[in-house]
Amino acid sequence: MKAIKNPYANMPGHFCFGCSPENVDGLNMRFFEEGEKVVSLWTPTPRFQGYPGVLHGGIQATLLDEIASWVVYVKLQTAGVTAAMEVRYKRPVLIDRGDLRLEAWVEKLNHRLVSIRTVLFDHLGNTGSEGLFHYRVFPEQEARNRFFYPGAEAFQEEK
Repeated sequence: MKAIKNPYANMPGHFCFGCSPENVDGLNMRFFEEGEKVVSLWTPTPRFQGYPGVLHGGIQATLLDEIASWVVYVKLQTAGVTAAMEVRYKRPVLIDRGDLRLEAWVEKLNHRLVSIRTVLFDHLGNTGSEGLFHYRVFPEQEARNRFFYPGAEAFQEEK
């Protein structure tokens, strides 16, 4: 796996709930490239539970949406916004058993609408939830002007 740099991390005022390392209330997700996929390893904590010991479904949907957005940044090299999402919950995801793995990849690209498949795996590698996210993506210049997209090179870890 190849680490993806978060170029927004040092941007003043950046407190994204999903990826900002400065948001103490957030998910603090980190991302990696693995072939055509974007991957995240994430450790749940009790503050994100719904039922005792179980990861809240809304947090699962947020994790899946966030990794989908990083597919747009890194694989499509632009920015976008969530247009629609469908999340299916397969089994309870326990919060006290270790890291979870998320994977996301482009399933279909149709001009400015992209469909991104996402999966959240539990600590044993079982599918806990999965989603299909539809993003409206923007031409790169519009992404730079409206959404602070820093360009594809900004997501590359320095060697």
